[in-house]
Amino acid sequence: MTAILTHSNSWHDGEGKMHQLLRVPYQDNPTVPFLTPRAGLLMQQSPLLAIGALDHDGKPWSSLWGGEEGFATPTSASSFDIKTPVGETYDPVVESLLLDSTGNSGKPVSFLAVDLENRRRVKLFGKITAGSLNVANDDERIRAGIAHLAVHVDGSLGNCPKYLNAKRIVPAPPDPKLISETPQLHPGAIDLLSHADCLFISSSHGTQDMDTNIRGGPPGFVRVVSNEPRGAVFVYPEYSGNRLYQTLGNLQTTPLAGYVFPDFETGNALFVTGTTEILLGKDASPVLPHSNIVVRVTVTAARFVAKALPFRGAPGKPSPYNPSIRYLTTERASTATLGNPESTITATMIRKEIITPSIGRFRFRISDPKAAGLWAPGQYATFSFYDELNMGYSHMKDDDPSSLNDDYIRTFTISSSPGHVLPHGEFEITARKHGNVTRSLFQTSDRAGLEVPLKGFGGDFRLTVPTSDDILPFIAGGIGITPVLAQLPVINIRRLRLLWSIAIKDIALVLDTFNRFPELPASTTIFVTGLDTQSHQSPELEAVTSSGAHVECRRMEARDMDLLLAEVWYFCGSSALKVPVFHWLAGKKVVYEDFDY
Repeated sequence: MTAILTHSNSWHDGEGKMHQLLRVPYQDNPTVPFLTPRAGLLMQQSPLLAIGALDHDGKPWSSLWGGEEGFATPTSASSFDIKTPVGETYDPVVESLLLDSTGNSGKPVSFLAVDLENRRRVKLFGKITAGSLNVANDDERIRAGIAHLAVHVDGSLGNCPKYLNAKRIVPAPPDPKLISETPQLHPGAIDLLSHADCLFISSSHGTQDMDTNIRGGPPGFVRVVSNEPRGAVFVYPEYSGNRLYQTLGNLQTTPLAGYVFPDFETGNALFVTGTTEILLGKDASPVLPHSNIVVRVTVTAARFVAKALPFRGAPGKPSPYNPSIRYLTTERASTATLGNPESTITATMIRKEIITPSIGRFRFRISDPKAAGLWAPGQYATFSFYDELNMGYSHMKDDDPSSLNDDYIRTFTISSSPGHVLPHGEFEITARKHGNVTRSLFQTSDRAGLEVPLKGFGGDFRLTVPTSDDILPFIAGGIGITPVLAQLPVINIRRLRLLWSIAIKDIALVLDTFNRFPELPASTTIFVTGLDTQSHQSPELEAVTSSGAHVECRRMEARDMDLLLAEVWYFCGSSALKVPVFHWLAGKKVVYEDFDY
């Protein structure tokens, strides 16, 4: 985010364009043209300082310095000093500010002082007044130095903690070693991106003013589109923030950005500079579904450097505002859409059955079944609850942070089979109460006529066996039974071997399923967890035990896997169960349902 001021409350043309495109009501620019006392104090208390600078070709780069509090110190209301260890080689900002033969005085520079442990940050920008790099170690094999910078401050702005994932920072001497410096990213750099939960971005308005800020999210929120020799391409979503759109305003006028991706565990860093493109609305969602704003970056130069950082970071609590990872449409099953993206087909809830306090079955009727088309067993339905639940823009909402960045588009596996029991044009979903949409379904009466847009059907999680004599083993965790329910009428249940792990609080779902499919217990082993003395007397548990199913009052284990049953196994459950199951079934083909769409 940038604040380029001609006077205290002005916006530059790129920022103004973003405000216009996104229909942001007018507000004054909150950036002030000096270092406020609060900003100065936060700077002193922050163990990290992200820095942005332009190289001799005008390309922006970012770096991350520090390791302990007090290395950056205000000297007046318009200046501060920095003294800190840095990598002597391969750090592009060190090169631009301290090793450039043309000198550093007057060069534009930007900073983000950030205290990740306490989730605080402040932005600053200005110009270098003096700088030097001194050798820090007599051992020539250790390529580190002490950076000294004196900075004149032209502006500062406090930022909210919204997407800061907590880290406890400790100093560690840098010892940089270059791994790769091509725009096609090294496999180690791709791996870093796959688990990075933050990035630091520097941008500029022209060549005289700089800006640096952080973007945070769940690990893996940055997605790699391609990685060709001419330059990798990656994208990331812009979540809802303070709506200043200062970084995006810079990218509107100067579509260049410099990034640093830190590996807090190893001290490795990926430095990137590249060209940027802002994708909005209908241009964003086909690339990264559920996103209204996406930044696409084409790498023009990069350095992947081992032990480049002068610190390490121990992970703390993630931001409560982080949404789920938004995957590329090319990575996995994306949100289904009907043939016409402007389709007016709707689904009306006509029946609701609460099976357990947290699991319910909901029946919907399609407004135009012919236009919607048929679904197949194992598919999911995609709904838009946006008009029903969206309450408009809100910057922060600490009492319900997950409600922000919510597009209210949800996919639910269909738990009924077309052509069996239900009339044409009706289908059921069986869902757990978790989040805004399902909470609304549980609270809404089936007599209220809840009608929501139906985006379509998708997915292809089909249970198949090569011959009629083969066994079909399926492992389900809790509500992970739903992909099976729609397919029970069309498979030979006697060939099924169902291993179903369920918490005692949800045991009524098992009993409900057995009542609907009386042949199923003979093919099923139930693993009941969360038991206590009282729950052993549960009438539902007693009914399940007497149904003919094999019941184990314990967690599922490796010894429960009969690996001779089949070469192909099916799984649907939580990540916590998925990890051991995949370990137990090493060497087998595991087909699994993924709820990350």
